[in-house]
Amino acid sequence: MAVHDRLAREKEGIRSFFISSPQGHSGKTVVTIGLCYALRKRGLSVQPFKTGPDYIDPSWLTVAAGRTCRNLDLFLIPQEKLIHSFCQASTRTDLAVIEGVMGLYDGLDSPGYGTSADIAKLLKAPVLLVVNTSRMTDSIAAMVSGYQHFQPETNIAGVILNNVSGSRHEEKLRNAVEKYCRIPVVGSIPRDGDLQMAERHLGLIPTRESGEAEARVERIGRKLESCIDVDPVLAIAECFETLCPPQVVLGERKGKGLPRVRIGVIFDEVFNFYYPENLEGLKDAGADLVFIHSLRDRLPRVDGLYIGGGFPEFFLEQLERNNGLRRDIAEGIEEGLPVYAECAGLMYLSRRISWQGRSHEMVGIIPAEVTLSKKPQGHGYVIAEVVAENPFFPVGVTLRGHEFHHSSLSLTGDFHFVCAMKRGHGVDGRRDGIVYKNLFASYTHLHALGTPEWAEGFVSLASRGRALGTRPQHAGGGGSPPGVA
Repeated sequence: MAVHDRLAREKEGIRSFFISSPQGHSGKTVVTIGLCYALRKRGLSVQPFKTGPDYIDPSWLTVAAGRTCRNLDLFLIPQEKLIHSFCQASTRTDLAVIEGVMGLYDGLDSPGYGTSADIAKLLKAPVLLVVNTSRMTDSIAAMVSGYQHFQPETNIAGVILNNVSGSRHEEKLRNAVEKYCRIPVVGSIPRDGDLQMAERHLGLIPTRESGEAEARVERIGRKLESCIDVDPVLAIAECFETLCPPQVVLGERKGKGLPRVRIGVIFDEVFNFYYPENLEGLKDAGADLVFIHSLRDRLPRVDGLYIGGGFPEFFLEQLERNNGLRRDIAEGIEEGLPVYAECAGLMYLSRRISWQGRSHEMVGIIPAEVTLSKKPQGHGYVIAEVVAENPFFPVGVTLRGHEFHHSSLSLTGDFHFVCAMKRGHGVDGRRDGIVYKNLFASYTHLHALGTPEWAEGFVSLASRGRALGTRPQHAGGGGSPPGVA
């Protein structure tokens, strides 16, 4: 029976494989893109996943696989929900492809929890280890063997060689791995500058900013077609499967039977850091989403507004030029419009953003000026306790999220903070969560599967205030953002 026929049959579990490496910057994302492309080209339905808190790599995997990439993170998402999310997204596909984060055993705290290895073991996914072989020959066997024996229950099932300098180099590496580690080498990628992907301070450039994302993915896929042997990879995935619960249900729809509200989502090349589960959570709670472009639209008739993360610093002049939307948002907030803003959304709602000698006016509802610096001001996981009354969260709730920002706020006005930082930086190292009327703005990114009260509270607030809206309706907004199911 052909591999494709076996994968396509009705199955009890999910076939998968996990792409990891000894350390970051080993080529995991390029390899994952190439494999998703090759598998899709064979007619297989591939569900991509990315471990850790990340919006950018998943945007590339979404393009490569043609399906929305989802995140797996044991800090942000409870274990049971993570398994259910994995199964729900993968059930009607041929297999799941998971890209790890950092090195295989690198985690939040020593000795590690929520590592790529932990998630691979939890999902019973075999690991393909991508090794940067630059200036290495037989030593690769010692490295791979060490990773095999460090946690023997981690199933390292194959190796992909990266940055190989030639056929003799490949032969030595392959012989060492297969003789001493007794696992196959399933790929050998030559040193090739064209496989390098453009990066900046927070990693790769998001696909929404890249006008050639699909062409770039195709170039990578075509280059790797002859470098990775897909049949052994599929055979490895075929031997192991994640056993899913009989019924994969993440929860009852909270908004069932209630009047639906319209929540605007600013989603474009500027603001595109949204977990798909957050948008789905709003829908499940009873919201119809209206997508808005920050550079050309006005604010349509909505009952709430969600402004996610992104890179506004690269679009300051264009954001300032759309004065109509900035004015609409400011007026809406003054009139009580529920608005939830994360990171770049917080920056956009400030008075001004200054970067590289330029300063541009923003919405102006938050009395602060934003300055960007070369060094990160906040980067990593966040634990914040809600300590004051606000429209979105009950007092006493602990929010688990993440932050990564190079910006800081100059506190030039009165602020009402509602979150105390237990871990992370937030706005000033101690506080986060700026509240004004029905606005909640913070540097912390939340994941709806780990904070289900967020979507429910947002939609409930929008439902209560929908009758109060008096702003005129403007043209613009609507449709679905590319790459989001």
